[in-house]
Amino acid sequence: MPRIARFLGLVSGLGILAAVALPACGTGSDAEGDDAAAGTTGAAGAGPAGAGGSAGAGEGGQAGGEAGTPGVAGAPPAGGAGGIAGAVGGRGGGSAGATGNSGGQGGGSAGRGGSGGAAGSVGAAGSVGAAGSAGASGSAGRGGSAGAPGAGGTAGSAGGRGGASGGTAGGLARGGSGGAASAAALTIWIAGDSTVANGSSPCPIGWGGQFKPYFTDRVTVTNSAVGGRSVRTWLYNVQTTMDATGECVLDRDANGDPTLQARWQTMLSTTTGMKAGDYLFIQFGINDGSPTCDRHVGIAAFKESYRMMADAAKARGARPVFLTPLSSISCSGTTARGTRGEYVTATIEAGASYDVPVIDLHALSVALYNDHHFCPVPGGDVGPDTTGPVGDFFCDDHTHLEKAGAVEIAGVIAKAIRDKGLPLATYLK
Repeated sequence: MPRIARFLGLVSGLGILAAVALPACGTGSDAEGDDAAAGTTGAAGAGPAGAGGSAGAGEGGQAGGEAGTPGVAGAPPAGGAGGIAGAVGGRGGGSAGATGNSGGQGGGSAGRGGSGGAAGSVGAAGSVGAAGSAGASGSAGRGGSAGAPGAGGTAGSAGGRGGASGGTAGGLARGGSGGAASAAALTIWIAGDSTVANGSSPCPIGWGGQFKPYFTDRVTVTNSAVGGRSVRTWLYNVQTTMDATGECVLDRDANGDPTLQARWQTMLSTTTGMKAGDYLFIQFGINDGSPTCDRHVGIAAFKESYRMMADAAKARGARPVFLTPLSSISCSGTTARGTRGEYVTATIEAGASYDVPVIDLHALSVALYNDHHFCPVPGGDVGPDTTGPVGDFFCDDHTHLEKAGAVEIAGVIAKAIRDKGLPLATYLK
C-alpha cells in the first residue's frame, strides 16, 4: 500500500506505535528510544566455520595396504592394515575386496570420517565407492563397524549426510557426522525489544519472528521479545521512581525478592522452560538508555541483568548468547554509522566477563546498511514518505523493520552463528 496510507493504518491499528518516529519514546510503548551518542560499532564477531570434510572425501584414507600377505575372504591383509578403529574408509572397496586375495587396494581403509553406507554393511564384492560416498556400495569386503567412534563427527555416527559432501556449510564435523538429522531437538528462547519481537503487519516486524525458517525442523523458536522494553522491564515489574543509586525501583514480594514478569517465569519453569541443549538469545540496549523510569537501566545494572539471565540458562543446561542492539539507520554523508553507544560495549564486556558468546549485531547491521548503500537517506530521515530500498527495509521511522528488513536481519544472525562456529550451526539449513 502507499506508505502514507500504511502509516495511517498503523496509527489506528497499533495506537501508541505512531510515536516511534520521534527520538524520545513514551514509557511502556512499543516504540524504541535512540542513544544520542553514536557509540562504537566494534568488529563483527568472527570465528572458524565448522570443518566440512575434504572435498567430499570426508578425510577418507587411502584404501587397504599397498601390499601385504593375502588374507582370508573379507579379512584385512596382514601387511595392509585395515585402517583406524575398523571404520569404513574413504575409498573402500577395490577389485580384490571380495576375497582379500590381493594385498593391493582391497578392503576399506579407515581414514577418519569416510562414510560406509549402512551401519556395519558389507558392500558388493569388488565394488568401489566414490571417495567418502555414503552410497549402498560404498565399501567392500571388510566393512568396519559403523558405530565406532572415529567415523567422524558424532561418535557412533554411521556417516549420515557426511562423507559425500562433508556436511552442510560446515555443520558436520570431519565429514562423518549424521548432522542435524541425528541431533536432539532443541528450543531457541529469545528475550528482546520491538526490533526482535514478532510484531504485527505491516509494521513493525522484528527479526525474532523471522528466525525459524533458517533452521531445520529439529528447532523450535520461542520468541518472547516485547516492544518498548529494557532488559529490566522485560524481567521485572518496575516502578516509575528512581532510587538513590540511580536505578528504577523494582516491585518486591514479601521476601524482598523482585517480582518477575510472566515471560521470564515461563523460561525458568522446570516443566515448560529452558532445558539442556536449548539456547537463550538476549538482545536489549535500545530502550535501556532512557533517562527516566521505568525503562532506564544503568550500565552496571544492565550487565548484572545479563549475568543473571546467563547463569539461569546455564543452570538448566541451556546456552546463552548475547547480541548487541540493532543499530538504527543514521548517516554521516554516504556512510552509515552506529547509534547504540555504551550498551554495545556493555554487551561485549558482559560476554567476556561471563563466558557467553556475543554476536555483534550492531556492527553487522551497520555493515549491512553500508552494503545496501542506504546513505544518504532521502529527506535526511526515514518517514511515511520514504521510498526505495530504505523505505522497503524500515518502517516509517529509522529504527523499526518492515518484514523484508526483519528477514534479512534474521539471516545476518544465522550467518553469524555459523561464522562464530557455535554448535547451533549444526541445525541451520
